[in-house]
Amino acid sequence: MSALAAVLFDMDGTLVDTEVLWWRTTEEIADGLGHRLTDADAPEVVGRAVEDTAAHLVRVSGGGDPYEVVAALTESFFRGVEAGAPMRPGAQRLLTELEAQGVPFALVSASPRVVVDSVVGSSLAHVPFAFTLSADDTTRTKPHPDPYRAAAERLGLAPRACVAVEDSPDGAASAEAAGCAVLVVPSLLVVPASPPRTFAESLEDVTVARLRRCLTAVA
Repeated sequence: MSALAAVLFDMDGTLVDTEVLWWRTTEEIADGLGHRLTDADAPEVVGRAVEDTAAHLVRVSGGGDPYEVVAALTESFFRGVEAGAPMRPGAQRLLTELEAQGVPFALVSASPRVVVDSVVGSSLAHVPFAFTLSADDTTRTKPHPDPYRAAAERLGLAPRACVAVEDSPDGAASAEAAGCAVLVVPSLLVVPASPPRTFAESLEDVTVARLRRCLTAVA
């Protein structure tokens, strides 16, 4: 069995249940722009950087300033997460198991730093992440490979020695493009299959041994 050097966790929808909150936030801002959010908008909302979602809302509504929409989305979502977001089922057990076995893990998010710090401070303050990486920490965020490449480099590891845990198509694409093995635990969106991707219905089904087996997909 391959050695598991590190695990890189997405945040929203993977470790914490914030995707529904993000959808409601976007729905509220979209309503203000005169656009009714539907399932057709989901690929541009779920797992995307706030700038991408704002650009989409401006495009489909035919109005609004992208910078003002980014600010409105961030502020509204920030207020929601400050109240504390519940952890996803199985997340705490898996993190505890990784810590017990001495496997380092980090947070790699497409959310802005202000949101990452708020969620970590309110919901994940007890989790000993090696570090947290936000959309503000790389030139390009998901679906580009930059975040996962930067995370592996910060750990002094090759991406292929790391397993990324993701819930969205953009997040999985980012990790795969960086060269990581990918464990997909879908939340709101269907994630396409590909050779480097392993799927689980819930983190409750995931163990450290299963994460190690994911590495065979990129060996």
